[in-house]
Amino acid sequence: MRLLDLRAERITALQQTWTHQWHDAATPPEGETPRSQIEQNHRMNFALWHEEDIARRDDLGAERIRQAKRTIDRCNQSRNDAVEQIDAWIAEQLPSRTEPPPVHSETPGMMIDRLSILALKQYHMAEEVQRETADEAHRQQCRIKLERIQCQLADLRDCLEILLQQLVRGERTFKLYKQFKMYNDPALNPQLYQNLGMK
Repeated sequence: MRLLDLRAERITALQQTWTHQWHDAATPPEGETPRSQIEQNHRMNFALWHEEDIARRDDLGAERIRQAKRTIDRCNQSRNDAVEQIDAWIAEQLPSRTEPPPVHSETPGMMIDRLSILALKQYHMAEEVQRETADEAHRQQCRIKLERIQCQLADLRDCLEILLQQLVRGERTFKLYKQFKMYNDPALNPQLYQNLGMK
């Protein structure tokens, strides 16, 4: 795939398709770079969404909540790794310029990650709109929220498309930032390195 072929509308369509599919049954990973990384990012956000719900329950016992927290940490790391891999692939495709173009404050991978979360919000808010056990006032409030989510998703999709086209034309660039998640690193998290006797 070339950067020219990476389209925001296709990305959001895939995210919505995966969201519906995975609520029925998990599917094996597919695709080549960068689609495989886009899918991995969405897969991790999908897992995060449901583990975060579990972590807020009070009836499952401390051990299940601890497991949920560990899963959340692992998924967050993998999600951010996928964002960095998406951005690294795009950066390799950028045209060379003697004068560097203006830097965009947010990377394409970060925007794809935000679109992924919005796809999940849209799916679950639509569920609330249709939930028969909820009263009409609740469903109406959720309809209003769903409309806002859909508007936000469409706006962000369009912004991503503009950025991708600017990158292709060499009118914009971005920097590869690392997330440096300190909580997962025993050498950077005081709670871990003090417990392990590290200095």
